[in-house]
Amino acid sequence: MAKNQKLKIIPLGGLNEIGKNMTAFEFGGEIVVLDCGLAFPDDDMPGIDMVIPDISYLLKNKAKVKAIVLTHGHEDHIGAIPYFLKQLNVPIYGSRLTLGLVEVKLKEHNLLSRTKLHRVRAGDIINLGNFRVEFIRTNHSIPDSMAIAFYTPIGTIVHSGDFKVDCTPIEGQMIDLAKFGELGKKGVLALLSESTNVERPGYTMSESTVGDTFDELFRNHGDQRILVATFASNVHRIQQIINSAYRFGRKVAFSGRSMENVAEVAMLLGYMKVPENVLISIDEIKKYRPNQLVIITTGSQGEPMSALTRMAFSDHRKVEINRGDLVIISATPIPGNEKPISNVINELFKKGAEVIYKSLENIHVSGHACQEELKLILSLTHPKYFIPVHGEFRHLRQHALLAEKMGILSKNIILGDVGKVIEVGPNSCKLNGTVPSGVVLVDGLGVGDVGNIVLRDRKHLAEDGIIVVVVTMSKKDGKVLSGPDVISRGFVYVRESEDLMEEAKAVARNSLEKSAKKKQNDWASLKSGMKSSMSDFLYMKTKRKPMVLPVIMEV
Repeated sequence: MAKNQKLKIIPLGGLNEIGKNMTAFEFGGEIVVLDCGLAFPDDDMPGIDMVIPDISYLLKNKAKVKAIVLTHGHEDHIGAIPYFLKQLNVPIYGSRLTLGLVEVKLKEHNLLSRTKLHRVRAGDIINLGNFRVEFIRTNHSIPDSMAIAFYTPIGTIVHSGDFKVDCTPIEGQMIDLAKFGELGKKGVLALLSESTNVERPGYTMSESTVGDTFDELFRNHGDQRILVATFASNVHRIQQIINSAYRFGRKVAFSGRSMENVAEVAMLLGYMKVPENVLISIDEIKKYRPNQLVIITTGSQGEPMSALTRMAFSDHRKVEINRGDLVIISATPIPGNEKPISNVINELFKKGAEVIYKSLENIHVSGHACQEELKLILSLTHPKYFIPVHGEFRHLRQHALLAEKMGILSKNIILGDVGKVIEVGPNSCKLNGTVPSGVVLVDGLGVGDVGNIVLRDRKHLAEDGIIVVVVTMSKKDGKVLSGPDVISRGFVYVRESEDLMEEAKAVARNSLEKSAKKKQNDWASLKSGMKSSMSDFLYMKTKRKPMVLPVIMEV
């Protein structure tokens, strides 16, 4: 293999945004894809269920794509896999728990039987054409998390995955710092390192510290029913809640489909150990006194359809919040979710529950590295080139400044973006060109059928409402047989705006008469005239711009 060949690193998600992590590594006519995640919709995406990466570039280069390798089992790293596989079926490599969670998704989409899943362990090296790929043990808020080293003919590329340095992990061993040091001694051409917590100084606390807090809370609230909301995928956190429940003689019930699914997979694979007779079904909770129960639930982010939100708003079929319940929200709000969480907390307080959330107790620690841990990985690997990943632009910029303090030259630090090709050679690293990229919106069963125009219409309808103008015309001579009738939805309350509606009908009628005089009898002209005159009239009267939809029926 010629040494003058270049490696292309193509981020298809996860840069200048939170979530939707996906990166393509291309060398010598072969592509390996790292992670395949989703993101949750923003407020300006009404009705959208999830957002996944645009994989047009990979579809165009189908023959080159060798495999997907996965760092860990969080939704922002595996959530888009079923949608990817429906278009491009390639083998998937990941750890036991990661693949266990992927299998649940593939079963839901009827893809399991035709997908090749290859289980790997930390330390394993696999050959994928021009790439030798090594999996490196890390710590994160889910077990079996990995960093990845890509060995190529031009040098070694290291991707940190999501990680922190936890010396007292709940399950398994601590991060393999020795391997990072070994790679650094041999020479790392480029390091891609996550930037989520780069704004936080110091070290991330060990997950085990949360267990002490739970014990304290369970001890001090011995006569109350306890509900704990956390991320379904935070297996370590769920294990600690179960441990505390067992120590204080309580039964545990899970609420929320994703919580039940993850717990089932984690217990089946041995990542979660539940003592005998501790776990009960949510249907059995009425058999026990409040002080004998712990309910572990989804909804720590205030998601509208989550179990905790439904409980807070009395919409849950099996759990009702009672006066005196203790609700612990064991998570930090994802940026943008502060308001929904605040609403849920307020509702819980109104129902007489006692609520403990992040600002009151040490009930959550992050799964992501803070500044000192990020500096440690930089110093161990000592890369020639540095590419901060996983974060918004401010995170990437702060990580770049941190790397400069560690002695990496600013010209050797690349701030990438989704769709921008990072070209790496033995003695160069630069942005060079773009590929098609962006977002694909998933709405119900529709994937990609909702675009900017549909979203714009949804926003327009939500903000200003709609006016429908209905006219029946003669096919023979084009005369108006009935109407125009004006129907309003989300614009004004018709019964209190009868004068406005009558005036609107007159405006529509005048528009039709004007078109008739000009002999503009084709439907397009008639509709355009009505729409224009109606929009102008309504804006003049109300300073609002509802969507105007003319409907002409011929008889």
